[in-house]
Amino acid sequence: MSHLRPALVLVVLFTIVTGLAYPLAVTGIGQSLFPAEANGSLVTVNGRVVGSDLIGQNFTSDRYLWPRPSATTAPDPQDPSKAIDAPYNAAASGGSNLGPTSQKLAERLTASAEGWRAAKMPQPIPGDAITTSGSGLDPDVSPAYALAQVPRIAAARDVPEAAVRHVIDRLVEGRTFGFLGEPRVNVLKANQALDEIGP
Repeated sequence: MSHLRPALVLVVLFTIVTGLAYPLAVTGIGQSLFPAEANGSLVTVNGRVVGSDLIGQNFTSDRYLWPRPSATTAPDPQDPSKAIDAPYNAAASGGSNLGPTSQKLAERLTASAEGWRAAKMPQPIPGDAITTSGSGLDPDVSPAYALAQVPRIAAARDVPEAAVRHVIDRLVEGRTFGFLGEPRVNVLKANQALDEIGP
C-alpha cells in the first residue's frame, strides 16, 4: 500500500495537469490571442463558412483559379476495402506515395500534361499544374501557375485579362519571414476576389 498510494496520487495529479489543465490553458491562450487560427483559419462569406485558408478545394470551373492536383482518396462506395480518387478530401490528407518508377504516376502526369495542352494553356507547364502536394490539400499555387490561367479565366468571365492579372498579382504572398518557402497565391482568396470583378 505504501507504493500504491503515491502511484495513484501521481496518476490522478498528472491526469489533471496534462489531461485537463494544460489543454484548457493552451486552448484559452489560443482563443484569446489567435482566435482565427485557433478555429482553423475559416473563411466566411455572409456569415457562412466557405472554406479554410489552410485547406485547398477542388475548383474545376473555367471561371476560377484551379488548384494543383490532389492525390487524396476515399473508400470505394461499392467496396469499402478499396480506395478511389477523391481530390481534396480533407478527411484523408496524404500524398500518393508513388515513386519515379510508378506506371500509375507516369500515366497521371502524362494525362495532366495532355489536358494542359488540350486547354491551350501556355508553355512551359508549371510544375505544380501537374504534380500533387505532400498533403494533397495544398491551398496555394505558384504565381506562375496562377498567371498561366489568366486567359482562360478572363474568357470564361468575359472580363479583360488585365483585370484578372491584377487580382492575382495583388494576392501573391511572399516567402514567410522573407526566406522560408516560395511565393504563392491562395486559391480560395483569389477565387473570392475574382467573383468581385465579374460574373
